[in-house]
Amino acid sequence: MIPATLSIFYFLSFLTILSALMVVFSRSPIHSVLYAIMTFFCLSGHYFLLNAQFLAVVNIIVYAGAIMVLFLFVIMFLNMKEDQKDLMPNLTKIAAAIVAGTLFVILFGAYRKSQVGMYDPRSYNSQTGMVESLGQILFRDYLLPFELASILFLIAMVGAVMLGKRELGERHF
Repeated sequence: MIPATLSIFYFLSFLTILSALMVVFSRSPIHSVLYAIMTFFCLSGHYFLLNAQFLAVVNIIVYAGAIMVLFLFVIMFLNMKEDQKDLMPNLTKIAAAIVAGTLFVILFGAYRKSQVGMYDPRSYNSQTGMVESLGQILFRDYLLPFELASILFLIAMVGAVMLGKRELGERHF
């Protein structure tokens, strides 16, 4: 009898690989973005299985939410038409195949040399990926980098507002 967690893992793995392949092989950029969103949701399912709820939620919010909306906006802004599609010449296809083959050989060699760690149930901590433990570590051990990152984001937001106001002031309607 296969445990439910293992069945969910295999199902999510199959769906993740299938949707990632569809991102690459889909002809429509809109469909590619939608398959990428599906891939990110499947990866979030893997994070939930690994008891990393915070990472799963951040993955959904940041990648599936914000970045994919940005991709969709750019694709719609470019307004690509069917006749404007750039067909890759044969030399580019050959170069891509060589790069992909080389990458496969490198990854396969790294996989053969890697060692898989053993699972020790005595040292397992069920609170590892929880938001509470992450917050305690973040505010206890990494308070200074956290505050510096927040100041950096604040400066970036002020700069974006200033640039936006300057562009609005220069436009004449």
